[in-house]
This record gives sequence, C-alpha cells and structure tokens, in this order.
Amino acid sequence: QVQLAESGGGSVQAGGSLRLSCAASEYTPSRTCMGWFRQAPGKEREGVATIYAGGGMPNVADSVKGRFTISLDNAKNTLYLQMNSLKPEDTGMYYCAATPPHLCDDYRFGYWGQGTQVTVSS
Repeated sequence: QVQLAESGGGSVQAGGSLRLSCAASEYTPSRTCMGWFRQAPGKEREGVATIYAGGGMPNVADSVKGRFTISLDNAKNTLYLQMNSLKPEDTGMYYCAATPPHLCDDYRFGYWGQGTQVTVSS
C-alpha cells in the first residue's frame, strides 16, 4: 500500500509559480502510475497530470498544458508538479495519487494523499 504526503501549496498572485511535492512510501516503478488531481470549491475533482513511474510520456490536461509540468524522481520516491503562469481558476486542493499502470488512463486511482491547498489571487 502506497502512502502519499503532499507539500508546497500556498497563496500566490496570478502569473506566479509554485512547485508541489509528493513524498511516497516505497513502490515498484514498473507497477505504479502516479498523478496529480485538483478540486475547486463546488466542483468535481479533475485530473491534472499523470506519469508512469516505469517511464513514458506524461499525460497533462489541456487546461494546464504548457503551464504545468509533472515529474517523478524514483530515487527519492517523490512526485512533483511545477506550476507556472498560475491563474485564479487554478485555485483548489491538489492531491497526489497512485494506481497500478493498467488503471492509469481511466483515472482510476486508489491511493491518495491528504491534499495541499493552492490559492491564486487576481
């Protein structure tokens, strides 16, 4: 069972940047897909980006493409989300999550962190 803990959230002005981190307990890269999700108040949770721990191109949502970058350091068991050119609509609780690779494309994630709040002011 993978345990996840996010950090790095905060409050920034529009146009600013933040880098989120997610520390994961031990996992097997070839058997793990990891991702970032977010949920704004009153809205459903949405997938932001996913990445196969065993390698391959990450998948990034159109709403953040070109602004957000997902990366994974398997040696440090840490997932990152670099967020640039932040907009007020990026405000929300950000969660990291993990799942077996065959469930990744369907966004069926079973392991979740507690979340970190990101607030972007105009």
